Amino acid sequence: MPSAVPWRPTREQIDAAHSGRIPDVLGPALDVVFVGINPGLYSAAVGHHFARPGNRFWKALHGGGFIEHVLSPFEDHTLLDRGLGLTNLVERATASAAELTEDELRAGAGRLRRKVARHRPRSVAVLGVGAYRAAFGRRWAGFGAQDETLATAPLWVLPNPSGLNAHFQLPALIETFRELRRAVGR
Repeated sequence: MPSAVPWRPTREQIDAAHSGRIPDVLGPALDVVFVGINPGLYSAAVGHHFARPGNRFWKALHGGGFIEHVLSPFEDHTLLDRGLGLTNLVERATASAAELTEDELRAGAGRLRRKVARHRPRSVAVLGVGAYRAAFGRRWAGFGAQDETLATAPLWVLPNPSGLNAHFQLPALIETFRELRRAVGR
């Protein structure tokens, strides 16, 4: 189990995290499972989701009303107590999602379907429209609620919260999370 005490990895630890993995934060009776594209090297080095400084996931989760204050990535396991879960389409860590192949993304969609069927969350939110389009073969999909379900769970697409995603500034990102929260009734 990754450490719950915050720490910063060295450059060597980050470099060594290529193809590393992060444990899912999943359990029964979740309201929403948030699905990242794949772990970044920083996150894989520390063993926690959305850990790179500058990633806006935790601020968007708070601003969207899912959590009472901004959590540290080292507290990701506490999301289960709040009815929330975390997983990734592709398990292996890379420096950039651009390193992933479409085959990996499509295989990740299959794994995600099985995880959702097993855990049966009320909703699933994929964080990244490009990855969603490639993984699920939905070339023209947009943000928000989708016209399909994933193992009976309503499926949403939200923007990638990476600080590198300049298309969505934090207020707009928060609003997409808030829209999901209103839809799931939290």
